[in-house]
Amino acid sequence: MSTPPTSTISPPIYYWGTPVVLITTENEDGTFNIAPMSSAWWLGNRCMLGLGADSQSTINLIRTKQCVINMADDTMVGAVNALAMTTGSKAVTTATEDMGYLYFKRNKFSRAGLTPTASNVVRLPRIAECPAQMEAELKGVYDMMGDMDIRGFISLEVMVLQTHVHESIRWDGYSNRIDPDKWHPLIMSFAQFYGLKYNKTTQSTMAQIDEEAYRPFANAVDETTTMEEV
Repeated sequence: MSTPPTSTISPPIYYWGTPVVLITTENEDGTFNIAPMSSAWWLGNRCMLGLGADSQSTINLIRTKQCVINMADDTMVGAVNALAMTTGSKAVTTATEDMGYLYFKRNKFSRAGLTPTASNVVRLPRIAECPAQMEAELKGVYDMMGDMDIRGFISLEVMVLQTHVHESIRWDGYSNRIDPDKWHPLIMSFAQFYGLKYNKTTQSTMAQIDEEAYRPFANAVDETTTMEEV
């Protein structure tokens, strides 16, 4: 088999394809902010969120140490687009303004046509329309690009405290599993939206591992911090 030809390029963005998340946080005045983002990944019950260092979500999360990670599916493009070019931060930078972002701190649930629903552990509302909603607590803050003279991005490690899912995406016969054939996340790839309407092409070797084998990582809780201390 011949080797495919390659080229050396310098991409301005590296969004190879990640799920779209709507993260809810609490503003200083007690109102709630919703921000769409796609730089999120998981290990065990920990999620790393990549956000702008000066974004309202970052400010809120560091102050309150709480958030809800709401997973959008591929039917929610309209809601995500309604929020995508808004910011709850009054400190809109020139670069952000040049990209077309507008300051908007009024009811973002109404703007996007979304429904708030009460959480069980954190103060923040979940988004009822999202098929998966994870109440979470901040555990770590890590500066990115520390070797450069800019403060553009920050990574926030959160621990999932409780997970809620629509019955429609549960795997029949299992009490704690999601059916990947029923779950259709909205994917951001190079600033474009994609869905996963196709069926899997073949069985993954990793799927041979019983999901319960990962349970020690999913239940790993930091006993030194409780929500009462936040």
